[in-house]
Amino acid sequence: MIWLHGLHSVIAALENPARRLRRLLLTQEAHKDLSARLPAPWRVQPEVAERAHFAAFLPEDSVHQGAALLVEPLEQLDIHDAIDAGSGPILVLDQVTDPRNVGAMLRSAAAFGASAVVMQDRHAPPETGTLARAASGALELVPMIRVVNLARALEELKKNGLWVAGLDGTAPTTLAQAGLAGRRVALVLGAEGEGMRRLTRENCDELARLPINERMESLNVSAAAAVALYELGRL
Repeated sequence: MIWLHGLHSVIAALENPARRLRRLLLTQEAHKDLSARLPAPWRVQPEVAERAHFAAFLPEDSVHQGAALLVEPLEQLDIHDAIDAGSGPILVLDQVTDPRNVGAMLRSAAAFGASAVVMQDRHAPPETGTLARAASGALELVPMIRVVNLARALEELKKNGLWVAGLDGTAPTTLAQAGLAGRRVALVLGAEGEGMRRLTRENCDELARLPINERMESLNVSAAAAVALYELGRL
């Protein structure tokens, strides 16, 4: 079970028919805010609680806005679900472990029409309230696919017609110059600092970079994902 918190996360989960709900706790003020944004009845009966009560089950630094929803994790999907989820690009994360970064990338994926986010199960954050809060509702909108072997998943994406482009700051070609117009792209990003692992790089069809100012070595990985997805949408 997972406690989601914050109005955006709670509303998105209440609106997601695939999400199984268990308890909804709201302060009096949050109950009014939620009712204004999403008129009742909801799929779970709300319980009114004092703000101090939330500290018993949420992390100390949680910005919960007086709203918390106990849910079951979303159903596990596979790489073919990512392929079938739509016609947009697929974001592939190679050992990006910070839940706030992953949540921010889910938000960008939803904003710029990505069909799914794929990551290796052993080197990615679990589904948590922190990740959902950073995603601002996108956890309920964009399928998050966990795979055992990332290189094998990339091969499967290629077999199904996707062009695998790895984002690498040292690549000679920019994303805009890579000739990706008309292709469905799987965009691969590695962890900050380390970048993509060797086997992941070798399984890319090509490497490309963002044309950032030479005075900056790199972008935060979630910022890079947002810029890259926007660039792909312009092609």
